[in-house]
Order: sequence, then structure tokens, then C-alpha cells
Amino acid sequence: MDKLDIVIVGGGPIGIACGLEAQKKGLTYVIIEKGPIVNSLFNYPVNMQFFSSSEKLEIDEIPFISKEAKPKRDEALEYYRRIVTSNKLDIHLFERVESVIKQNDVFAVTTTKSNYVSNNVIIATGFYDIPNKLNIPGEELPKVSHYYKDPHFYAGQKLAVIGASNSAIDAALECYRKGAEVSLIIRGPEVGQRVKYWVRPDIINRIEEGSINAFYNTNVTEIKDEEIILNSPEGTRSLPNDFVLALTGYKPNFEFLEKLGIQLSDDEKRLPAYDPDTMESNVEGLYLAGVICGGMETHKWFIENSRVHAKIIAQHILDSR
Repeated sequence: MDKLDIVIVGGGPIGIACGLEAQKKGLTYVIIEKGPIVNSLFNYPVNMQFFSSSEKLEIDEIPFISKEAKPKRDEALEYYRRIVTSNKLDIHLFERVESVIKQNDVFAVTTTKSNYVSNNVIIATGFYDIPNKLNIPGEELPKVSHYYKDPHFYAGQKLAVIGASNSAIDAALECYRKGAEVSLIIRGPEVGQRVKYWVRPDIINRIEEGSINAFYNTNVTEIKDEEIILNSPEGTRSLPNDFVLALTGYKPNFEFLEKLGIQLSDDEKRLPAYDPDTMESNVEGLYLAGVICGGMETHKWFIENSRVHAKIIAQHILDSR
């Protein structure tokens, strides 16, 4: 097999941006994506609306036209898919990277379908694959999910939504409006301050009018077939329950990063080591791009402020030849 200039791991918006930049600069590359194009976005809730406006989600200055200022999931899927197909990007879908091993200054990349040899590797895998677990009894029950897709499923059901961030609040509101009896379990004293500014007043009003039950400073300690057990300021209580959406956030695949030899900080942030001027990690020729740069601080990097990583990396690879 011919040696490539770059193997890009991850076919999300930032991985696609890296592929576009490599193509423009005449670098040989391949994008490896374990699912469909922009797999993480595909797995977002069907009605999800971005916090960012469409122009901030654009890559390579390709216009993103949406019906509203802030586009929805389906519009983003169409936008990024058209970029891939129109530019004939070399992207291999439904192919999972199993190992990346550096030998004699080149990388041997093994996937579920093939093997690649490359001078450089870009990791642009995001953080949506591994949920932050509650680690409580009953979390493994079929009624529990760490991902939310469609509110119709929960119509007429007693639904507990655990979390206070955008994903949890969106799910609580949508499911309530489709006829679910929603209880919102929040471990802190209020709805998250980073909730979308046009959504936060909506959830607060629904809570205040009693349409959605909110339990603040409360943790779920056990999940049972027909109830959940809460530890609240008022003590322990039981809440009748049919389904649980544990939307407590997600984290990067740190085990995969460590296997690559990337150093992680010892604190709870688990920040990976990289040079912000080049995006190169502590492993020469191994680059990081996108939200994965933030470790557990998954709110620090977005499409709009990390799309520049593609240009930085491609230029550094050219300069290092």
C-alpha cells in the first residue's frame, strides 16, 4: 500500500475540514469514520437546533444556508454531506480504527476493513461516544438511555430526565410537549447557565407553572423497574417511573488517546498534550483537532472555534517536509 501524507481519524465537521485542507494543499489523505458521514451529528436528537448560527458552522468558507439563523440537525447533515460528495473527499465510512502504531517515523493504522501507512495522523474523534455514567444500581436496565432521539417514544410515559445542560433541557421540553409526564433531576441548585438563551426561560416557566417537575440538589441513587430512588434535600424518596434519560454528558475516548502515547493531564480535566501553534501532540506527527483538544472540558471547543485547526495542521505538515 502506498504511504499517505495523512490519515484522519473521524469524519465529523472538523475531520471533513482537515480532508478539504489536505486536498487543497496536494497532500494525500484518507478520512476514516466508524459510522455515516458526521456520525455524531447523525446521532443527535431529531429536532436539535444548534447554538451557533449557520455561518459559524461553515467550513472552508463554503456557504451554509439555513431556514433560520440557527440551523437544525437535518440541515447540518445535508450541508456536510454535500461538502463530502461535491468535493469527492476520500472518506471511508463504517470503518473503525483499531490501532495506530508508530514505527520508524511512520504510522501503521489498522482498521476493521484495511491497513494504512501514513507519515502523519490527525485525531478528530470528538467526544460523543462515551457517556458519563451514573454508576448506580439499575443503570443497565433497558428503560435507561444515555442518548435521546425522538420525543414521540415517551408520549404518555413517566419520564425522568437527569441533567441540567442543553441536551437534558431540550429533551425535557420536547417530551413534555409530546405528552410525557416529565421529572427533571438536577444535582445543582438551578438549570444550567450554559443552556441556550432562548430555551432557558422556556424551561424555567414550565417548571414554575408545574408542567414539568424539577428536583434540585438531587441525585438518583437507584433505578428500579417501576420507580427511581432520589436523594434530595428533603431526604430519600421514591418516584414512579417508566423511562430514564440520563443526559449527564459525554467524554472523549481517553483510553484510545493513551494507547497512542498522548500524554493527559493528571487532574479531572484530562487535557491532552499538544502545541496550540501547530496542533501537534507530544507524539511527533500525531495531531489533535476539534473538541477532543479540551479533554473533559467538552464545552470549550466547538465547530466554530476549532475549524481553523485544519489549516494550522496542514500548513505545519507542509512546512515539516
